[in-house]
Amino acid sequence: MTARKLRWGILSTGKIARTFARSLAVSESGELVAVASRTPEGASAFAAEFGVARAHGSYEALLADPEVEVVYIAPPHPFHAHWSILAARAKKHVLCEKPLGMNHAEVSAIVQAARENDVFLMEAFMYRCHPQTREVLRLLRAGALGRVKGIQASFGIDGAYPVTGRLLNNELGGGGILDVGCYPVSMARLVAGAANDQPFSEPLALHALGHVGESSGVDEYTSAILEFPGGIVASLSTAVQLWLENSVRIFGSEGQLLLRVPWHPALDTDHSEIVIERPKREAEVIRVSAPGTVYGYEIDAVCAQIEARQATEMSWADSLGNAHTLDRWRSALGVTFAADRGGA
Repeated sequence: MTARKLRWGILSTGKIARTFARSLAVSESGELVAVASRTPEGASAFAAEFGVARAHGSYEALLADPEVEVVYIAPPHPFHAHWSILAARAKKHVLCEKPLGMNHAEVSAIVQAARENDVFLMEAFMYRCHPQTREVLRLLRAGALGRVKGIQASFGIDGAYPVTGRLLNNELGGGGILDVGCYPVSMARLVAGAANDQPFSEPLALHALGHVGESSGVDEYTSAILEFPGGIVASLSTAVQLWLENSVRIFGSEGQLLLRVPWHPALDTDHSEIVIERPKREAEVIRVSAPGTVYGYEIDAVCAQIEARQATEMSWADSLGNAHTLDRWRSALGVTFAADRGGA
């Protein structure tokens, strides 16, 4: 028998908010009861599109809504910390889009707010909640590749973005590292952790090169080499001006594992595939059943662990470690934002 559904409010009405709303519409663990935009017109249009009864013309009104139990926070990066902290102070549980904060200091402040107000908090890395990722971790811990030695992970997108657009706008936290590079970083830390029998692992060293746009002031494409405990070396790439393979490979002493679709697995199908290749043997294709939506698994993870206040898929310590590594990558390229200079 299905338990009572958690009542969600969505703060912001952009593209990712609409994607999340579609998953809530078919969720068995959550329901969308309210939405907020910066304008009443924006909120009303979103509410009409998704059949939401409560449309708020300000974010503050959503946080004051007694019907809302959990808030999904999805405005541009520089506003994540502000609204996550205010949501926590309003005693609302929080699922905030990645990156949780602009830097380690902001993530620390958000975590402190969640702790002080005794609310659930999770950074929304939806791929972490997917059956494909769980199966990868099971295989690694079972020794399917032998000793893990190397990781390759990439996430890059290409497009004719205007400098005033979010992805190439320094004031809006643009660039590849924060927007999509956070995925390869989180995957490498996760895999290295599994190889070292830990939930995640932090890099001992990081070296990076890349291209920072003269007019944009953000990292447009970049690669980093990370060294993890246990002699594990990871090669990570990200971009907002370069289309990359967007895959993950894990290399071990006895074989290698390939994820062709690591970040949005089983997006248009009911299953995903993990490929394992070993010397002198045919490739093994492991089919992972995934009848739900990629965001639906994330919604279910929140519901299942809300009383614990943290999710095992992306704990507070994990988010803090991810933010610190992203800071190191940006520092290597000289990319800074207002939040790094004490402004927000």
